[in-house]
Amino acid sequence: MYQRILVPVDGSETSRRGLDEALRLAAALGGRVRVLHAIDELSFALAMDAYAGNPGGWLDTLREQGTRLLASAAARAAEAGVPADTVLRDEFRSPVHQVVNDEARNWGAELIVLGTHGRRGLGRLVMGSSAEQVLRTARVPVLLVRAAEEAQPGKAPAAEERIVIHQPTAALAFE
Repeated sequence: MYQRILVPVDGSETSRRGLDEALRLAAALGGRVRVLHAIDELSFALAMDAYAGNPGGWLDTLREQGTRLLASAAARAAEAGVPADTVLRDEFRSPVHQVVNDEARNWGAELIVLGTHGRRGLGRLVMGSSAEQVLRTARVPVLLVRAAEEAQPGKAPAAEERIVIHQPTAALAFE
Protein backbone atom coordinates (compact mmCIF):
# COMPACT_ATOMS: atom_id res chain seq x y z
CA MET A 1 0.00 0.00 0.00
CA TYR A 2 1.42 3.35 -1.08
CA GLN A 3 4.93 2.22 -1.88
CA ARG A 4 5.53 5.07 -4.35
CA ILE A 5 4.62 8.51 -3.02
CA LEU A 6 5.01 11.64 -5.13
CA VAL A 7 5.60 14.88 -3.22
CA PRO A 8 5.51 18.20 -5.09
CA VAL A 9 7.41 20.94 -3.21
CA ASP A 10 7.67 24.68 -3.66
CA GLY A 11 9.78 25.84 -0.72
CA SER A 12 6.90 27.04 1.45
CA GLU A 13 6.25 25.95 5.03
CA THR A 14 3.07 24.28 3.81
CA SER A 15 5.09 22.32 1.27
CA ARG A 16 7.49 21.24 4.04
CA ARG A 17 4.54 19.97 6.07
CA GLY A 18 3.43 17.91 3.06
CA LEU A 19 6.92 16.47 2.66
CA ASP A 20 7.11 15.58 6.36
CA GLU A 21 3.77 13.78 6.17
CA ALA A 22 4.84 11.88 3.05
CA LEU A 23 8.06 10.83 4.79
CA ARG A 24 6.11 9.60 7.84
CA LEU A 25 3.84 7.56 5.59
CA ALA A 26 6.69 6.14 3.54
CA ALA A 27 8.63 5.19 6.69
CA ALA A 28 5.58 3.47 8.21
CA LEU A 29 4.68 1.63 5.01
CA GLY A 30 8.20 0.79 3.83
CA GLY A 31 7.73 2.95 0.74
CA ARG A 32 9.77 5.50 -1.15
CA VAL A 33 9.18 9.09 -2.22
CA ARG A 34 9.86 11.10 -5.31
CA VAL A 35 10.17 14.81 -4.62
CA LEU A 36 9.15 17.04 -7.53
CA HIS A 37 9.76 20.74 -8.06
CA ALA A 38 8.24 22.40 -11.11
CA ILE A 39 9.25 25.75 -12.57
CA ASP A 40 6.30 27.05 -14.53
CA GLU A 41 5.54 30.15 -16.55
CA LEU A 42 4.16 31.96 -13.50
CA SER A 43 7.33 31.47 -11.45
CA PHE A 44 9.43 32.55 -14.41
CA ALA A 45 7.30 35.67 -14.95
CA LEU A 46 7.40 36.59 -11.26
CA ALA A 47 11.19 36.24 -11.22
CA MET A 48 11.47 38.96 -13.85
CA ASP A 49 12.24 42.46 -12.76
CA ALA A 50 12.36 45.53 -14.96
CA TYR A 51 15.97 46.10 -13.93
CA ALA A 52 17.15 42.49 -13.82
CA GLY A 53 19.59 40.87 -16.21
CA ASN A 54 18.75 38.71 -19.20
CA PRO A 55 15.99 36.06 -19.11
CA GLY A 56 18.55 33.24 -19.23
CA GLY A 57 19.81 34.44 -15.86
CA TRP A 58 16.34 34.29 -14.35
CA LEU A 59 15.84 30.71 -15.43
CA ASP A 60 19.27 29.75 -14.13
CA THR A 61 18.40 31.32 -10.77
CA LEU A 62 15.09 29.45 -10.60
CA ARG A 63 16.87 26.20 -11.46
CA GLU A 64 19.49 26.81 -8.76
CA GLN A 65 16.78 27.53 -6.18
CA GLY A 66 14.90 24.40 -7.24
CA THR A 67 18.05 22.28 -7.04
CA ARG A 68 18.77 23.55 -3.50
CA LEU A 69 15.17 22.91 -2.50
CA LEU A 70 15.33 19.34 -3.81
CA ALA A 71 18.69 18.70 -2.11
CA SER A 72 17.18 19.84 1.19
CA ALA A 73 14.18 17.53 0.68
CA ALA A 74 16.49 14.60 -0.13
CA ALA A 75 18.45 15.29 3.07
CA ARG A 76 15.20 15.25 5.10
CA ALA A 77 14.29 11.92 3.51
CA ALA A 78 17.73 10.50 4.33
CA GLU A 79 17.34 11.62 7.96
CA ALA A 80 13.97 9.85 8.06
CA GLY A 81 15.50 6.71 6.54
CA VAL A 82 13.22 6.89 3.52
CA PRO A 83 14.52 6.13 0.01
CA ALA A 84 14.00 9.20 -2.17
CA ASP A 85 14.82 10.64 -5.52
CA THR A 86 14.25 14.13 -6.84
CA VAL A 87 13.06 15.63 -10.10
CA LEU A 88 13.22 19.20 -11.37
CA ARG A 89 10.84 20.03 -14.23
CA ASP A 90 11.07 23.29 -16.16
CA GLU A 91 9.44 22.48 -19.45
CA PHE A 92 6.90 25.35 -19.57
CA ARG A 93 4.57 23.21 -21.68
CA SER A 94 2.00 22.55 -18.98
CA PRO A 95 0.61 24.14 -15.82
CA VAL A 96 1.97 22.83 -12.52
CA HIS A 97 -0.99 20.55 -11.81
CA GLN A 98 -0.48 18.81 -15.16
CA VAL A 99 3.25 18.41 -14.52
CA VAL A 100 2.43 16.79 -11.17
CA ASN A 101 -0.12 14.44 -12.69
CA ASP A 102 2.17 13.54 -15.60
CA GLU A 103 4.99 12.75 -13.18
CA ALA A 104 2.65 10.62 -11.06
CA ARG A 105 1.56 8.65 -14.11
CA ASN A 106 5.04 8.25 -15.65
CA TRP A 107 6.69 7.23 -12.36
CA GLY A 108 3.84 4.97 -11.29
CA ALA A 109 3.01 6.89 -8.10
CA GLU A 110 0.35 5.32 -5.90
CA LEU A 111 -0.25 8.48 -3.84
CA ILE A 112 0.38 12.21 -4.20
CA VAL A 113 0.99 14.15 -0.99
CA LEU A 114 1.07 17.93 -1.10
CA GLY A 115 0.64 20.87 1.18
CA THR A 116 -2.23 23.25 0.62
CA HIS A 117 -2.52 26.80 1.82
CA GLY A 118 -6.27 26.35 2.25
CA ARG A 119 -7.02 29.68 0.61
CA ARG A 120 -10.64 30.66 0.40
CA GLY A 121 -12.56 33.55 -1.05
CA LEU A 122 -10.58 36.31 -2.75
CA GLY A 123 -7.19 34.73 -1.96
CA ARG A 124 -8.21 31.56 -3.75
CA LEU A 125 -9.62 33.52 -6.67
CA VAL A 126 -6.47 35.65 -7.06
CA MET A 127 -3.78 33.05 -6.31
CA GLY A 128 -5.61 30.00 -7.61
CA SER A 129 -5.17 26.58 -6.15
CA SER A 130 -2.68 24.19 -7.66
CA ALA A 131 -3.59 21.66 -4.97
CA GLU A 132 -7.24 21.82 -5.99
CA GLN A 133 -6.34 21.30 -9.65
CA VAL A 134 -4.14 18.30 -8.77
CA LEU A 135 -6.96 16.88 -6.66
CA ARG A 136 -9.52 17.31 -9.45
CA THR A 137 -7.38 15.72 -12.17
CA ALA A 138 -5.26 13.09 -10.41
CA ARG A 139 -5.72 9.42 -11.27
CA VAL A 140 -4.30 8.30 -7.93
CA PRO A 141 -5.31 9.22 -4.36
CA VAL A 142 -4.22 12.66 -3.18
CA LEU A 143 -3.48 13.56 0.43
CA LEU A 144 -3.71 17.29 1.13
CA VAL A 145 -1.84 18.57 4.17
CA ARG A 146 -3.10 21.89 5.46
CA ALA A 147 -1.02 24.85 6.53
CA ALA A 148 -0.40 25.02 10.29
CA GLU A 149 -2.93 27.82 10.80
CA GLU A 150 -5.53 25.92 8.78
CA ALA A 151 -4.88 22.74 10.74
CA GLN A 152 -5.81 24.53 13.97
CA PRO A 153 -9.14 26.32 13.34
CA GLY A 154 -9.52 29.59 15.21
CA LYS A 155 -5.80 29.99 15.88
CA ALA A 156 -4.50 33.04 14.06
CA PRO A 157 -0.88 34.17 14.13
CA ALA A 158 -0.06 36.52 16.99
CA ALA A 159 0.25 40.17 15.99
CA GLU A 160 3.95 40.20 16.76
CA GLU A 161 4.64 37.10 14.64
CA ARG A 162 6.20 37.66 11.24
CA ILE A 163 3.94 36.50 8.42
CA VAL A 164 5.66 35.08 5.34
CA ILE A 165 3.76 34.45 2.11
CA HIS A 166 5.46 32.24 -0.48
CA GLN A 167 4.61 32.24 -4.16
CA PRO A 168 3.71 28.64 -5.12
CA THR A 169 6.99 27.89 -6.91
CA ALA A 170 9.36 29.52 -4.45
CA ALA A 171 10.41 32.04 -7.05
CA LEU A 172 9.28 34.98 -4.96
CA ALA A 173 8.49 35.48 -1.30
CA PHE A 174 6.79 38.47 0.30
CA GLU A 175 7.45 39.35 3.93
